[in-house]
Amino acid sequence: MWGKTAENTKAVRECKPARRAYKALFGAVAVSVTLAISAAVSSPAKADLPIGDVTTMLANYIASPNAVAGANNWNCKPSAAHPNPVVLVHATAVNFGANWVALSPMLANAGYCVYGFNYGMTWLSLGRVGGLGDIAQSAKTLASFVEKVRSSTGAAKVDLVGHSQGGMMPNYYIKFLGGASKVRTFVGLSPSNHGTTVDGIVTLGAKLNLLGIVNSLMWSLGTPGLAQQMVGSSFQRNLFAGGDTVAGPKYVVLQTSHDFIVTPYTNAFLSGSNVRNIRVQDQCPNDPVGHLGMIFDRPVLQNVLNVLGPNDPNFQAACSGYGLPV
Repeated sequence: MWGKTAENTKAVRECKPARRAYKALFGAVAVSVTLAISAAVSSPAKADLPIGDVTTMLANYIASPNAVAGANNWNCKPSAAHPNPVVLVHATAVNFGANWVALSPMLANAGYCVYGFNYGMTWLSLGRVGGLGDIAQSAKTLASFVEKVRSSTGAAKVDLVGHSQGGMMPNYYIKFLGGASKVRTFVGLSPSNHGTTVDGIVTLGAKLNLLGIVNSLMWSLGTPGLAQQMVGSSFQRNLFAGGDTVAGPKYVVLQTSHDFIVTPYTNAFLSGSNVRNIRVQDQCPNDPVGHLGMIFDRPVLQNVLNVLGPNDPNFQAACSGYGLPV
């Protein structure tokens, strides 16, 4: 063993500050690691919103007609990746809360600011059965809501996604209420664009000279929105008299060949240089989805995300997760 010399004592004294520095350094590292682990445990990553299904839709129809997961966060600010807020427009006889239980959370999970509202409520609606009222008045409701969204987000334009009447009614807003300069993309899911024969019933009624009686009854009951969606209605003739589209927005129609509500199904499609018509079965031939099932059909919803996002013209949906054939 070494003896305790003056030199050794001096070396020990000179090493003490270094040891203290190392202890302080290792202590700081240990504290940092502990805090990082603690933060990771106490503040987990934000979980994605669950995607709703038919059960969710039925529950929302009654209990949550005015709200759905992912929508109407008025503190949301559009990102550089998704600068356009998305406004969802529901179909006839349903409401905002029920119609968008799948697409709203999907869009929110993807980073979009998502919004929606109810329209066309009449005395028959009980606060839940929308789209019954005059479609021109419903378009005015849409116009006011879009202004609210633009004011809240600071966005110059919005994207619209509508189902059935919700895929047709915004045409009135775009054409006649100044919406052309405020809409970037308008996506219709099985839209009632050129009206419906309701699987031939309207055609039969016309042959029997009964449409006048039916129309009068619908207006007197406070359901003009139903009469206005019939093939050949004065509303339809006025809406598309000057052509299907106007300059400015990009139009996309997603339609199924198994639509038994909008008939013939091709009435959903629009004509114009700024239109893209997509038949679901051209991508997924075995997809049985019907008119109502469009809002749950995964190929349809994948196409919506593509149109609003990368907009790849060669996009091919994964052929699974089909919507109901109704």
